Amino acid sequence: MSNIVIRAASAADLDTISEIYADAVRHGTASYELEPPSRAEMGARFATLTDGGFPYLVAEKDGAVLGYAYAGAFRPRPAYRFVVEDSVYVAPEAKGQGVGLMLMQALIATAQAAGFRQIVAVIGDGHADSASVRLHEKLGFRHSGRLEGSGYKHGRWLDTVFMQLSLNGGASLPPDPASLPERKFRGGKEELKN
Repeated sequence: MSNIVIRAASAADLDTISEIYADAVRHGTASYELEPPSRAEMGARFATLTDGGFPYLVAEKDGAVLGYAYAGAFRPRPAYRFVVEDSVYVAPEAKGQGVGLMLMQALIATAQAAGFRQIVAVIGDGHADSASVRLHEKLGFRHSGRLEGSGYKHGRWLDTVFMQLSLNGGASLPPDPASLPERKFRGGKEELKN
């Protein structure tokens, strides 16, 4: 899989991204959505994230998108501005080939470069041997909580697992005024004053 390219996603990728996510919704338990969102809804979600400066990446091989990953706001309140939540989905035919690992490594690097301090993974059906839990553990994420029986999908109750990874010194250093989350926050405050 060495000829896989990780790059910023574009609107041209949204048909394939939508298909990958629809398969995960229909057949998997990582997402707690029960019906796949429409292509228009996926486009709106993409625009919200990219317009907000959040990273949204795809893995591509020979012109085919094999998976995608993005980071978005963990919670909307401004004190959470240094925390992002990650999502990663891989096409069924590309699973088990390291695509998710490559996407997550690039996503972590991009989030770190932007100045975020924590990445939180909210993993549906987060049992100990799930591929997503193992992937996040491999990348240095630590377990930070579990919501038992928090989702019901495919005829069974599912636990949600929270994992997190500190970046840029985590909570040991004050906010960096040059970071993306701090610049956006100050910019928003300036807009309110005007």
